[in-house]
Amino acid sequence: MTGTTITLHTAAAEALVAQLPTPTPLRAVAVDPASAHGLRAAGSSVVVTSFVGSVSADTAVLLADMDQLAAAAGTDNPMVSVSDVLRPALEAASGVLGTGVLGESRRESADALLADPETVVFELTAAGQPAGWFALRLREGGTIGGSSPVAPTTGAVSTGNLGRINNVEMALTVEIGRTRMSVRDVLGLEPGAVIELDRSAGAPADVLLNGRLIAHGEVVVVDQDYAVRITKILDVADGIA
Repeated sequence: MTGTTITLHTAAAEALVAQLPTPTPLRAVAVDPASAHGLRAAGSSVVVTSFVGSVSADTAVLLADMDQLAAAAGTDNPMVSVSDVLRPALEAASGVLGTGVLGESRRESADALLADPETVVFELTAAGQPAGWFALRLREGGTIGGSSPVAPTTGAVSTGNLGRINNVEMALTVEIGRTRMSVRDVLGLEPGAVIELDRSAGAPADVLLNGRLIAHGEVVVVDQDYAVRITKILDVADGIA
């Protein structure tokens, strides 16, 4: 594993701990995966997720006291799970890897991830005491270790192959803006509250296909229903950027 790759692992681990809402700041130290027995023994207590982008990755996080993590985040609402509390930290870690999409966070065993020699494991310590683990495996080019890169997509796509999926439905979403809020502020929302978005009035809306930005448009009303008029179709490169 190259020095650049190791640096990328370390940067992701440091970004993760910087965003964890723990009572005591944590420090990430790379360790021998064989010593991460606590992560294996935890079973479904581990929060795992995958990131897909130019550099894809699989991650797993375990903290010694997951309940303390939720308490530190300032919520005991059953609607907010530990995975939700960890989400901003996982987004920060995956953001180091570049442009891509972070998958759903879920609680399950990380045995297969830890058994892979490509996985780098970090011990998370608080005041010198073990407080958890963070495991990261990079999949360059969409494959583990980057040994078999995915062939680049070209404009010459087989119409016959696409014809097989003509009837497959995909989720088309129109987004007029985004914002980030703390869990405390979300739980404090009441009817009449105003949430300010990151987009000015009159700015074009984003049209996303299965989460991928494909076009811009303007929101209109058709027969008393909202609709979107497409103003610009993006190419693949624009959508990824």
